[in-house]
Amino acid sequence: MLKKKVVLTAVAALALAAAGVAAAAAVAHPQSFRSLAASSSRGTVTLHATRLGKVLATRAGMTLYLFKVDKNGKSACYGQCATYWPPLLKTGKLTVGTGLKASLLGTTKRKNGTRQVRYAGHPLYRFKLDKGAGQVAGQGQDFFGGKWYALSAAGRAVTKTTSTTTNTTTTAPTTTYCPYGCSASAR
Repeated sequence: MLKKKVVLTAVAALALAAAGVAAAAAVAHPQSFRSLAASSSRGTVTLHATRLGKVLATRAGMTLYLFKVDKNGKSACYGQCATYWPPLLKTGKLTVGTGLKASLLGTTKRKNGTRQVRYAGHPLYRFKLDKGAGQVAGQGQDFFGGKWYALSAAGRAVTKTTSTTTNTTTTAPTTTYCPYGCSASAR
């Protein structure tokens, strides 16, 4: 009888310890535990302000990308590719935020039978290294055989960054460096 109590107590202690480790890991690395949930974000697509301008994003503001290798509205990103570029999966009703067209939203069937959200015919993905809302670390990356781009409200790849121009002109003194010796005209 005492032996059973010791075994049951040990099993309960191990279960509580495992739960504690999982909770601590979730607090220390919440993004890794949210990655699946964020990638499936109920099929909600919104617009979010980034350094590229307003681009498609999840409800939580995580940038969504298209993969130039995808053909005919079908995903070409599986295996390790989908680990780094998690597909946006439909888990409920598809919805769009202000400034987007519901008629451009749809789904495509993945090899495992899940439904991936598409916008303007492009399957949508997140990028694993985007850790917060509005980040665009995946923009223009060339991985897994093709380029990745954020999407505009029209459903087109955003290929140029927006920049702020100013009319300030500064003139700095010039210095010519000649490591192997220069002619008098270069000095």
